[in-house]
Amino acid sequence: MCAVSYFSSRIKFIKKLMTSCCLDAVMFSDMNNIRYLTGFTGSEATLMVGLKDCVLLVDGRYTLQAAYEAQHVSVFEYENKFAGIRQALKKLGARKTGFEAVVMSVAMHQNLLREVEKTEFIPLTDELKFLRAKKDKYEISSMKKAAAIASGALAVIVDEIRPGWTEIETALRLEREARRRGAEQIAFETIVASGKNSALPHARPSGRKIEKGDFVVIDFGVKYQGYCSDETCTLAFGELTAAQKNAYRATLRAHDEAIAYIREGVTAASVDRLVREMLGKKYSCRFVHSTGHGVGLEVHEAPRLALQSPDILSAGMVVTVEPGVYYPGKWGIRIEDTILVKKNGCEILTKLDKKLTVIK
Repeated sequence: MCAVSYFSSRIKFIKKLMTSCCLDAVMFSDMNNIRYLTGFTGSEATLMVGLKDCVLLVDGRYTLQAAYEAQHVSVFEYENKFAGIRQALKKLGARKTGFEAVVMSVAMHQNLLREVEKTEFIPLTDELKFLRAKKDKYEISSMKKAAAIASGALAVIVDEIRPGWTEIETALRLEREARRRGAEQIAFETIVASGKNSALPHARPSGRKIEKGDFVVIDFGVKYQGYCSDETCTLAFGELTAAQKNAYRATLRAHDEAIAYIREGVTAASVDRLVREMLGKKYSCRFVHSTGHGVGLEVHEAPRLALQSPDILSAGMVVTVEPGVYYPGKWGIRIEDTILVKKNGCEILTKLDKKLTVIK
């Protein structure tokens, strides 16, 4: 369980936001935000943060769990969610309440307006965008452990994998090894893509057998204490063509140069631009997605490393760098590491060596 001091500082940030936005309360329904602010790990709840108190609303399934995990907030068990919200807002004396605009459904919003009187609901968007972007020591420790588990499992599979394995078999062996090493769960659906499937950035493992001459893209991550890792390696089987070797070298160079460039104050857009410049005209047109994204309680969080991103990197942010080159119907390459942004540079959290590995 995270130390109470971390939760207190996170709640303090919300209270400062309330003061600056002239709000009496902020309502959270995103379970990742609720976990971040309280430590509660259940699947359903509503958190009301007021200037003097915080109320975590749960149904009867989670009353005991919430009392144990979220000891620094008041826990209220409800039978009817909207009645519970109404009572909590009354207790907090809230007339102006902010809410997560990107999370709340239209139906939920309409029900609130109908069921909860004498309260104005204010949508919050940019105000909450970077709520979880900068990681504290506890979060970084958890993410380093997640990365170590995943990288260790990947290293085992890299040593064992041989032509003839299917994509599904490879994914299952990888996930089993990660579980054996202490992973709570898989962070996202494992990608194992061989041959022409490797040209699909979000390919799903199939029954295709790995063959000599293939590139095999493995994109994998786990969760530890709720926090994600994210790492991609591309393996080569048998002899490669000159075109494949050249594309891998270009992708690795773009990956390495971007990581060397990242530090506090760098714009996310400039990282993406650098990657495309390093890939050059020959390969940048084959790079069909953004350079990276934030990682934390979710595998995709703020900031976003893309050409149109307005985000600026700060020390404590954890982001991926994942350039790729894809030739539809033929083969693809992606090389990804997760890094911690620091004042004068960065630290690579994922540990698998990204030099070209050729398996005979």
